[in-house]
Amino acid sequence: MHRPAGLSVRLKLTLSYAGFIMLAGALLLAVVGLFLLRYVPDREAFLGAEGAFPTRSDLLDAFAPRAAITLAFLLAFGLVGGWLLAGHMLAPLSRITRATRLAGDGSLSHRIQLEGRNDEFRELADAFDTMLARLEAHDAEQQRFAANASHELRTPLAITQALLDVAQKDPTRDNGELVERLRAVNTRAIDLTEALLLLSRSDRGSFDRERVDLSLIAEDATETLLPLAERHGVTIETSGDISPAIGSKALLLQMTTNLVHNAIVHNLPGRGTVWVTTRTRPDGAVLTVENTGDRLAPELVATLVEPFRRGSGRIRTDDAGIGLGLAIVKSIAQAHDGTLILTPRTAGGLRVTMQLPAAPPSTGSGPSSTTIA
Repeated sequence: MHRPAGLSVRLKLTLSYAGFIMLAGALLLAVVGLFLLRYVPDREAFLGAEGAFPTRSDLLDAFAPRAAITLAFLLAFGLVGGWLLAGHMLAPLSRITRATRLAGDGSLSHRIQLEGRNDEFRELADAFDTMLARLEAHDAEQQRFAANASHELRTPLAITQALLDVAQKDPTRDNGELVERLRAVNTRAIDLTEALLLLSRSDRGSFDRERVDLSLIAEDATETLLPLAERHGVTIETSGDISPAIGSKALLLQMTTNLVHNAIVHNLPGRGTVWVTTRTRPDGAVLTVENTGDRLAPELVATLVEPFRRGSGRIRTDDAGIGLGLAIVKSIAQAHDGTLILTPRTAGGLRVTMQLPAAPPSTGSGPSSTTIA
């Protein structure tokens, strides 16, 4: 945006300081002059005693030049002192401006780190440093997301190309196996694309909100994933109270399904357990999904919500998913103004706690408990 050139803030402050000093000095000299003149009689009041005592005219002749010199000194002092003082006061703002320009040029690693006691400038600098840190982390996360998404999308395309090349080189080969493998690769590519679209949709927050019950959503999710749990030998236990919240039923069901799916797949094979509970608090509805499993380091748990991050590395199984499950959970939680907390269990496994804002009060509540094995 083009703006016409104007006076700098430092010059404006300098002129303000100098003007204030000049005004204060002029008022002081005026008061002194009036005070002196009040007690000096006119020339005619001496009645022939002219020259014996100073008169008002004599006082004005002596006082006016010195007052002018004093005002000139105050003006010079105000300009020089105001310039130096304004520069000292605006030095933090200059550092903030330089950091802003560096950030605008793409350098997000620079920090102001303003020293000294807390004041308005330091609060602004600290807030700006916090913003830069978040932008840097978000930028790094987006770069990782773009790189990982490109890798994940390229993999099925490369596999498809390899299968077609093999079929072209060997026309006599049975196409039945080729078609099945192509179908599986294509299905995975479709699932990845749909997950990316869902992630984008939840990030935008473009969905209708309605009153939903997290306990019913938890039951739907566990019933849907019951065959997967039986195949892995995992027991699912659901319990809790009616937990009303406000949001998109479809997105919240997808969020809960992702959590339960993740808890089933990353579990102890043949003897694992998943606990799904819901409860209400004065400030919201809470959904908790816990599972047995390997012990997880806290630093690893903190990265699980990043796209394409898997707790067991990048090794895939048929049910391992595409690495977007918890990333979608985080995005849906943020879109619903909720909080997501991941905590490693002492005995092994993971505890995921999701809290959503409470829905307006309504009649009807009661506990429910279900065990699915």
